Amino acid sequence: MAMRIAVRAERLFDGSRMLADPVLVLDGTRIAGVDYDFPPPPDALVVDLPGATLLPGLIDTHLHLAFDASPDPVAALATRDDDAALRAMGVAARRALRAGVTTVRDLGDRGYLALTMRDRPGHLPTILASGPPITVPGGHCHYLGGAVAPGGIRAAVREHAERGVDVIKIMASGGTYTPGTRQEDPQFEPGEIRAAVEEAHQHGLPVTVHAHATKSIVDAVDAGVDGIEHVSFWSADGVDVPPPELIRRIARQRIVVGATMGIRPVPGVQPPAKVARRLPLIHANLHRLVKADARLVAGSDGGLSPLKPHDVLPRALPLLVRIGYRPAQALRVLTEVAAEACGLAGRKGRLARGFDADVLAVDGDPIEDPAALCRVRAVFAMGSRIAAGVPPPG
Repeated sequence: MAMRIAVRAERLFDGSRMLADPVLVLDGTRIAGVDYDFPPPPDALVVDLPGATLLPGLIDTHLHLAFDASPDPVAALATRDDDAALRAMGVAARRALRAGVTTVRDLGDRGYLALTMRDRPGHLPTILASGPPITVPGGHCHYLGGAVAPGGIRAAVREHAERGVDVIKIMASGGTYTPGTRQEDPQFEPGEIRAAVEEAHQHGLPVTVHAHATKSIVDAVDAGVDGIEHVSFWSADGVDVPPPELIRRIARQRIVVGATMGIRPVPGVQPPAKVARRLPLIHANLHRLVKADARLVAGSDGGLSPLKPHDVLPRALPLLVRIGYRPAQALRVLTEVAAEACGLAGRKGRLARGFDADVLAVDGDPIEDPAALCRVRAVFAMGSRIAAGVPPPG
């Protein structure tokens, strides 16, 4: 029988507000209760964390465990057989976990490998997975195995559903990491995206689409998708200012906007020039979405470069504040809002009785000092304490 654990700290963010002098009681894989300025239960193992803040475990809504955050992650993956790839994916998942990212949504693997990790023994984050993203022949990330011929998108969705994916991912536009594709170009006809959404919803699955091009974003909104990743409004020579009505439709339809956030500085390494010069304009559009009360979450796209290791999500907090959230709202985006967007409401994203015992303890107050989110003191995943640690900001 698992021993109950009582974690004492200076403050606790319960998913919506900051409270003082908490005693958080974990019983196995669940939270048994939260008290304030109260002695811990006599039968519990007490973990004292003076000066720390307790938060719900963070949720990265978009990363790629199969990519190793090397200078050329696509080439590195191509050199690995499935066993080697799974070992590398385990390393990536544990790195995220040590940073307090207790749930990850993998939005593009090779050959459904991420699905096989969901039930693997050992300390891993909770893993949601899309399997290979659905794309066109030669399209963005075709090398992951999800390319479909014209007319084949419904069958592809059915195959993904039969494999047991948690979400359907569609590459509606080109992307940076596939030569021969361009972000400003749509990859599917509007009717194909609608057909995919209809088929997925019949199987009880949400659909999120990778969409940089403004036309792809419009097609996704028209198709009734559940989420749109990146939402950069990318054009051939810059970034479009989206029509106000499009922003209002995204907000009104409660489409989850998967904003790409989090960069770890690496000496001598810069984002691709075409990305770097567009970032201020992309952030301005995210600010427009925040002002319109769109449903926004943060995904790191972890694994795609040395700037994007799998533990980079905590660095999204300052950018969330810059695009218009108050610090407490930004923390909620990384926890409770992300849980809701991933279909985990009522289970993850809050520190409350009955929720999963996923807990991040950091040194300091991340509302006053966003960098505190990177100063990890302790991590609990489903009640098990993890050897924590993430390099400090730099």
